[in-house]
Amino acid sequence: MLVLDAEALSRLAHGRGPRFREIRAALEAARRLRREVVTPALILAELYRGPGHNRIVDACLSRETGIGVRATDRPFARLVGGVLAAARAGSADIADAHAVAAAVEAGGGVILTGDGSDLERLAAPYPSVLVKAI
Repeated sequence: MLVLDAEALSRLAHGRGPRFREIRAALEAARRLRREVVTPALILAELYRGPGHNRIVDACLSRETGIGVRATDRPFARLVGGVLAAARAGSADIADAHAVAAAVEAGGGVILTGDGSDLERLAAPYPSVLVKAI
């Protein structure tokens, strides 16, 4: 599984720069390998900041048809809480914990992020989760 955090999805949505090319390459690799690509719904909430931003994010999700959105139901919320507890982290890390939980739930995966240190700390208890800073 490939998980996109807020920074990765934002860079993809804006469609330019070297980080954009890295993200596009990761998406293509995931598609070639038939791996699921997701972003947690909470990440979308982090990016939806008014009509202009909303249009950019929605256009990206329409264009990149292979990106799924992982909703937060009760079992997933419990997993997110477990990620926070395992790292002894607080609510300030809730969005990053959703990204880690998505990868953990899938049995492992790669998280693309602009915030490598926080995600690495949260993912440390899960050897099947790789954090890739972009």
